[in-house]
Amino acid sequence: MDSNKITPRQLGRLRWRGLAFLIVALFFAAELSANVLVAPTAVIMSKTKAGRLNIQNPTDKPVEVSIRFSFGIPVSDSMGVVNIELQDSAVTDPRSALDWIKAFPRKMVLEPGASQVVRFRATPPRDLPDGEYWARILVRSQEGQREIPVAADDNKITTKLNMIMQMAIILKYRTGNLVAKMEVLNTEVQQTDSSVIAVLDMVNRGNVSYVGLMTCHLVDADGNEVAREEIDLAVYHNLRRRVELPKPVGGFRPPYHVDVTINTDGRTDIPTEDLIIGNSYTRSFALE
Repeated sequence: MDSNKITPRQLGRLRWRGLAFLIVALFFAAELSANVLVAPTAVIMSKTKAGRLNIQNPTDKPVEVSIRFSFGIPVSDSMGVVNIELQDSAVTDPRSALDWIKAFPRKMVLEPGASQVVRFRATPPRDLPDGEYWARILVRSQEGQREIPVAADDNKITTKLNMIMQMAIILKYRTGNLVAKMEVLNTEVQQTDSSVIAVLDMVNRGNVSYVGLMTCHLVDADGNEVAREEIDLAVYHNLRRRVELPKPVGGFRPPYHVDVTINTDGRTDIPTEDLIIGNSYTRSFALE
């Protein structure tokens, strides 16, 4: 028996491996073309109990789009790393608007270059307390189906590959008297050979999400700025944020100190009419 001869079973395995590489290649090639443009980046609803989102297809192929809702706010781990975990059910947060927000239409097909306005309607409970309530608008888009031939003995088997893209847009419903207030409970500042690390524990004391800017300055003994870091901040309940500032190699004189400022000014990504002004926080931390 010829040991170099490829059996039909081995040939089938090779064909499936080739197909796997083909699927991966097609995924990355179609990733951008399956996307849509969405504006605005946040939907704010208040007295009118209505909102809108514009979805545009910038590609040269029809795109199927669907709208659904989820719940997700920024949360942090013990290291100060922030992420957003989406929940579709079993949401217990009292600030969730998931159960009383609807979208029209929820499904659509956009021709090349076409756009569609999606309207949102809120039907909140009558006894809803003052404040802000949250949900995430999930916009899913796909180009449709691509047929990929799979080599087989009868040469008739095919498989279909759908490219699905998803983006999450924040939705906020506001009612009554709105208060933006944040408190820093604890701050830890430490240094290594190459950097200074500040970790802040914050809590929301208002009835809306505290959206602002956190700026950290590393300053030397002569008052010279050594390093600077700005972070977009969104405190919904509790949040821990970690900031790392590089230490200078030379040209600056220790000891150093870290100046931390948090306020609701300086956010250029949020329209002025949608920004709720809150309190400010400023403190300096000496490093030995």
